[in-house]
Amino acid sequence: MKIYFIQAGGSIDKEYMPTDNNHGYNFTIGEPAVKSVLSKVDPDFKFEIIPIVKKDSLDMNDDDRQEIYDECQSIEGDRIIITHGTDRFLKTAKKLSTIKDKVIVLTGARRPEKFNDSDAMFNIGVAIGAVNYLKKGIYIAMGGVVYPWNDYK
Repeated sequence: MKIYFIQAGGSIDKEYMPTDNNHGYNFTIGEPAVKSVLSKVDPDFKFEIIPIVKKDSLDMNDDDRQEIYDECQSIEGDRIIITHGTDRFLKTAKKLSTIKDKVIVLTGARRPEKFNDSDAMFNIGVAIGAVNYLKKGIYIAMGGVVYPWNDYK
């Protein structure tokens, strides 16, 4: 079994770069949070991490969603987890909803994975468990619950 992880940005991957002028409010999208999480647990499955959009989801546009869609379509495997900003999950999920031959789970975090109190590791773990057992379709995994994309509140 192989899981493909697409890094699309969002808080889960943010790194804050404090300077004298910005008091830590300047951020960049860093290395994929999934890379850090998986290095701590030594998983029993194969995986590939594909960084693409790397933006705050509030800054994503239709071209970015098309790029995510195209990448999902091009992947030969049928299990994909997308780390994504939580503010625009639904727009991306709706774009992906025409893909019928894969299990795609979007997840993210309310706080960056680098923060001690981040929910990133938990949400990624739930997404990994879910992608192995769900029927083909588009889902969102947050806070310990997995929703069909059009039922996410």
